[in-house]
Amino acid sequence: MTTENIERVVDGDGHLVEDHAAIWERMPEVYRDRSFVTTRGPFPPNDHLHAANRHFLPEGAFARVGREGWIDFLQDVGVDKTVLYTSNGLAFGRVVSRDWAIELARAYNNWVHDEYVSKDSRFQAMGLVPLQEPAEAVIELRRIVKELGFTGAMLPGTGALQLQNHLGDPKYWPIYEEADRLGCAIGVHGGVHDHMGLDDMSPYAPVNALGHPFGQMVNFAGIVFNGVLDRYPNARFGFLEAGSAWFVGCLERFQRSWDSHIQYDPNERFMQLRNGESVTDYILRHVDEGRVYVGVEGDELTLPFAVKVASAKPFIFSSDFPHEVNHETCKEEIAEIRDNPSLTADDKAAILHANSERFYRLN
Repeated sequence: MTTENIERVVDGDGHLVEDHAAIWERMPEVYRDRSFVTTRGPFPPNDHLHAANRHFLPEGAFARVGREGWIDFLQDVGVDKTVLYTSNGLAFGRVVSRDWAIELARAYNNWVHDEYVSKDSRFQAMGLVPLQEPAEAVIELRRIVKELGFTGAMLPGTGALQLQNHLGDPKYWPIYEEADRLGCAIGVHGGVHDHMGLDDMSPYAPVNALGHPFGQMVNFAGIVFNGVLDRYPNARFGFLEAGSAWFVGCLERFQRSWDSHIQYDPNERFMQLRNGESVTDYILRHVDEGRVYVGVEGDELTLPFAVKVASAKPFIFSSDFPHEVNHETCKEEIAEIRDNPSLTADDKAAILHANSERFYRLN
């Protein structure tokens, strides 16, 4: 492995700051009544836990950066490319109106293409699709991949109160079937933390700490145990912004629970283990075949152990810029990966850029 390969960085999970006025302009005219547009944005709120809570952030975190701010970040931090996810749209699963969800997804995706993807080759994007209406989500997924050139779609891993199902539920399989046909990425991303047993939790730090992995564990379980990885082998699933510890925990807990609760499955509704294959083997086989990815940051205590257990193949560096971070904290996290004595040069190159390139097919 060369120094050049270790020095390269591809950000697997950055965030846009939405321009509400520009998105409203891309909505149908009926949605653009002036009295309504000026009083609110097009997205629902995240949850009550984000609001009415005072805490201190790193200087510059949650800056309202636009395209030029992102370009400055890439150049200053030394990031070759980034894959951009929504910010306000992390609450997209809370949209009640199916028609609103359809139109908002389309308007948001058009804005991202016009403002970012079409302007600079260093930007890629994961779009929104209206899970509230899976047939329409299939149409929008096809459009954003084939016409707009996106790498795939983001699915809300938490806060989907209007969806009422984990993401392994068969109602969403048409979306995965289309992702399989397109060979594109599906990124599961949290950001809404209510109705998870945290509703009266204060201060906010443990809400943030637990909310992301809770949602990922539930949806990872649904996708794994309902056989989604078997049925759609050309689709690739990423689980973002929850670190590596939850993934290792699932490997252990799923195996122990399956050993004592083997499901009677006469109609092969669920995952199908090969002869002599454990649940852990099953998951790691899909990791090895490039179907499962996990977003990580720099200073994670469990990352070296997770690499030892699962290899470096699933883990992708995620900046999370411009949320809880700034330029300097991102530089520190990249340096922590590069300087980690428990990771090999190959591990570091995989985490810093190669796995993102495989997951999103950036090459």
